[in-house]
Amino acid sequence: MGSSSYGHRLAIAPMMDWTDRHCRFFHRQFSQSTLLYTEMVVADAVIHGDRERLLGFGSVEHPVALQLGGSEPEKLAKAARIGANFGYDEINLNVGCPSDRVQSGTFGACLMKTPQLVADCVSAMKQAVAVPVTVKCRIGVDDQDPEEALAVIADAVFAAGTDALWVHARKAWLQGLSPRENRDIPPLDYDRVYRLKRAYPERFVGINGGIRSVEEVEAHLANVDGVMIGRAAYHEPVILAAVDSRIYGKADEPADLESVVHAMADYAAQHIASGGRLSQITRHMTGLFHGLPGARRYRQILATEATRPGAGPEVLLRAISAIDLSARDKAA
Repeated sequence: MGSSSYGHRLAIAPMMDWTDRHCRFFHRQFSQSTLLYTEMVVADAVIHGDRERLLGFGSVEHPVALQLGGSEPEKLAKAARIGANFGYDEINLNVGCPSDRVQSGTFGACLMKTPQLVADCVSAMKQAVAVPVTVKCRIGVDDQDPEEALAVIADAVFAAGTDALWVHARKAWLQGLSPRENRDIPPLDYDRVYRLKRAYPERFVGINGGIRSVEEVEAHLANVDGVMIGRAAYHEPVILAAVDSRIYGKADEPADLESVVHAMADYAAQHIASGGRLSQITRHMTGLFHGLPGARRYRQILATEATRPGAGPEVLLRAISAIDLSARDKAA
């Protein structure tokens, strides 16, 4: 595709309540190269809140991007600088989230209606940090014409210097649909994103929305520079096992599922020793053995035993004993 120096071919989408540091550590067990994202963090929270709790991450998570929510250039610049100082590899501006909380703050998908303000935010962030500044948007909101709306927002952010534009290939309906419905009901329009890429051959354009497999990733990469997977990677993380070899051309062996569980058990032991709870980690792991014999029992053990007070990493090891590991090669 284009000649942009921004080289991330696959990313895991920022997902509220899901892509926290424990989820990212888990996903990193399958792919060393995939770009990982935080949940969206509001700029005001970064500036005034508990930064270690909101922004802390482990070195194994690199490459990792911080997604910010906000609409005030000065605050976003300050939050971006804080994020860059924490060591994030990229700062991303959310121009796509349709939640009521985001709307009340006049940011997220609402910003599709104010492209010059988005450009001002990007420009301020670019001046504040040396790491890439990127944007994630929709193809339009409400009654906007996606042909015009996406072109206008792209013109604005590319002129402001954004290093990449990730496009969720659906409209967002701010009135009439819930955030959950906005993830499924508005129809996907991949061709609109492909046309945007053709209009900007030298800029990085990535695509997001409804992508469920490495095969689909490969097909999209014939038309755009990067692909972002969301819920599919969360519910069936094993699909990430082939990413480094097939998408990045690396010769690494696919992740061994038993080794992943042992790595997560060691990680859980450290987390618990520092005052955390096992369930904060295991809640991200219920889809690990999707489709394998014993997966239901594995999920039951995590759901019941991992949530008990004092639960330790031995629960994870007990859960894996329910799986027929002779079938694991079919998953990896």
